[in-house]
Amino acid sequence: MGAVTELFSGIQMFLQSNFPLLQIQLTDILDIAILSLVIYKLLWMLRKTNSGRVMWGLLILAAAMALSYYLQLTATSFLLDGVVQWGIVVMVVLFQPEIRRFLERMGSGSLKLVFASNKEAGQDMETAITQTTEAYADLSRDKVGALMVFERQDLLDDEVKTGTALDCGVSSELLKNIFWNKAPLHDGAVIVRKGRIVGAGCMLPLSGNVNLSRDLGMRHRAGIGMSEHCDAVVAIVSEETGSISVAVGGMLKRHLAPETLERLLRNELLNDKEEEKKSGQLPLLGLLTGGRKEEDDGL
Repeated sequence: MGAVTELFSGIQMFLQSNFPLLQIQLTDILDIAILSLVIYKLLWMLRKTNSGRVMWGLLILAAAMALSYYLQLTATSFLLDGVVQWGIVVMVVLFQPEIRRFLERMGSGSLKLVFASNKEAGQDMETAITQTTEAYADLSRDKVGALMVFERQDLLDDEVKTGTALDCGVSSELLKNIFWNKAPLHDGAVIVRKGRIVGAGCMLPLSGNVNLSRDLGMRHRAGIGMSEHCDAVVAIVSEETGSISVAVGGMLKRHLAPETLERLLRNELLNDKEEEKKSGQLPLLGLLTGGRKEEDDGL
């Protein structure tokens, strides 16, 4: 405790010596640190769900309101004022699950779970790609349907909750057992996060694109839909033809050989990791960002 006090005192003396007009006390530094931690953790919790997108919408609304005031847009400001008056009620409705979860953890004495880090240790992604390619080669040969989602920047906790939560490494034999047509989880999707399987039998949103071929089955529509809603990479095996496909950004690449699948997954997943480290920016979509949506064989 003494070391912490000395640290805060040192920071206080540094700020007062360099910025004499700022009257910063030890309690002010502690107050700012606590507030920063709370805001960071709340943003992290929102990022794990679709509510994070709602938060971005609210921030855009606030920016529009400030701009309308600055430009003296009377009618627009009046309309936005009416929206803001109901803002608190709307936020309570939109964030009801997160608020309830937060209060439940506080009431159960598990407050540390609220601010606990959710980072996964994870198995090396390169191993996961190799094992997936090996499994998909066998599944394609045997015409066994498969659907795998590789999570990237957008967290998929809402989709994981629709299936069975798991925490295991990716292995070829495990994947073939999950997607075996008599297995209880074979109809849903497997979700992979940082090289580890975090969910199986998960339900995915179907694509809203009305121009997709009618030959596409539900597995392919779910894969395309998932890639439309987030930045995930979705690998699919057709149960009818054994064709391997990959969906990224709403684009479907079909009739892939196992070697092509492995190369594509490496380009999308491993290159993204390197780009994140170099620039800290969101990953690019890679090979599939251009062109139109391609049709695949139905299930």
